[in-house]
Amino acid sequence: MKAVITTENAPTPAAPLSQGILKGPILQVSGQLPFDPVTGAVVGTTVAEQTTQTQRDVTAVLKAAGAGPKDVVMLRAYLTDPAHLPELNEAYAAAVGAPFPARTTVSMQLLPGLLVEIDALAVLDD
Repeated sequence: MKAVITTENAPTPAAPLSQGILKGPILQVSGQLPFDPVTGAVVGTTVAEQTTQTQRDVTAVLKAAGAGPKDVVMLRAYLTDPAHLPELNEAYAAAVGAPFPARTTVSMQLLPGLLVEIDALAVLDD
């Protein structure tokens, strides 16, 4: 059985997707962008600020499913510029904390003003 996970503590998706999907013990959190869940405004103009907000949004979806950062086994970070990797790494390390999950980082184009997007895969305890 597949369950849709939603929370008002993360931005409401503007596209036809769910904030998260839980199937058995596996939770997939959709890519989160650095939007304030209340105002819908982009939070921050730097990769560090946007990474911190994006990770807050990921964590909100995790919590809505009864999970937390300790349950994350994989994160994917999408950057608009590979030169921002050191800044992403620093903000990511502070937001996620050790032990770090596996991670893939991809460079891609996002909408203007957006510098980072992060999604997560978590496995919940039975």
